[in-house]
Amino acid sequence: MKKILGTLAATAALGGLLAAAPALAETRVIVLGTGTPVPDADRAGPGLAVISGGEAYLFDAGGGMVQRMIQAWQTMGAEELYPTKVKHLFLSHLHSDHTLDYPELAATYWWRRTEKLNAYGPEGLQAMTDGYYEMQAIDINLRTSGNQPVKDPTLYQVDVHEIGDDGVIFDGDGVKVEAFSVNHGDIHPAYGYRITTPDKTVVFSGDTTYSPTLAEMAKGADVLVHEVISEEGWKALTPDWQAYHHSSHTLTSELAQIANEARPGVLVLTHILHYGAPIGTAQTEIEALYDGKVVLANDLDEF
Repeated sequence: MKKILGTLAATAALGGLLAAAPALAETRVIVLGTGTPVPDADRAGPGLAVISGGEAYLFDAGGGMVQRMIQAWQTMGAEELYPTKVKHLFLSHLHSDHTLDYPELAATYWWRRTEKLNAYGPEGLQAMTDGYYEMQAIDINLRTSGNQPVKDPTLYQVDVHEIGDDGVIFDGDGVKVEAFSVNHGDIHPAYGYRITTPDKTVVFSGDTTYSPTLAEMAKGADVLVHEVISEEGWKALTPDWQAYHHSSHTLTSELAQIANEARPGVLVLTHILHYGAPIGTAQTEIEALYDGKVVLANDLDEF
């Protein structure tokens, strides 16, 4: 009898612990910007947020991305995207349309941060960061040497991590980020990222041509966020512009090939180059060659 009562007590205690433990929060994938270098009032520059375990991990920082973060915080309950709470930013490459909001993120309300921003990216990221310090030198000096009550005058600074080799570049709090090289024309290096959380795998292409490495990294991913060119629009370009874009970006037929190899849970189209063709051609061209789920993303779509 004592043994039975002891077993029941232990079971009850275990049940209490399980009830008290927080449920595993589902990873949120929010597209912060879907644009290109072409100005578009409806599309911020490239940016993606993966939210897991109470932290937001950002991938690229195109112009307008920070404003989209604030919108997501205010309208989508994404508290992790309040700018001062973000601790980790990963840049795929250093083209301007992917980095213009890097200094915006670093500078926004920095004196209310509790930790420095960590930025990960290609060689040259430290020089870019030093340029941000120089650009904001007057503001930084005013805030750190005047009468503004700043608790930690170093929090405008960024801890920079330049990527040396492909592989795992971040592993903590249940989130692992792997960088892998992609071909983006003349700009070297350029990276894609595979993000693994306790309940989701997300692959972010950055800017790239057709990449067998990316297809391999994306196998079985829940979400593949990939740039794309509408072939209809591309074919209407002059030969020199066709050559340039094809050396740097992925045509719809090539992305369909990647999707057929990888079979992600959902293929999310972003950084959509469509030129004179309707933007929807990017989706319809892929769907003609791939039978999986395809979404042409808009800013603040969530997956």
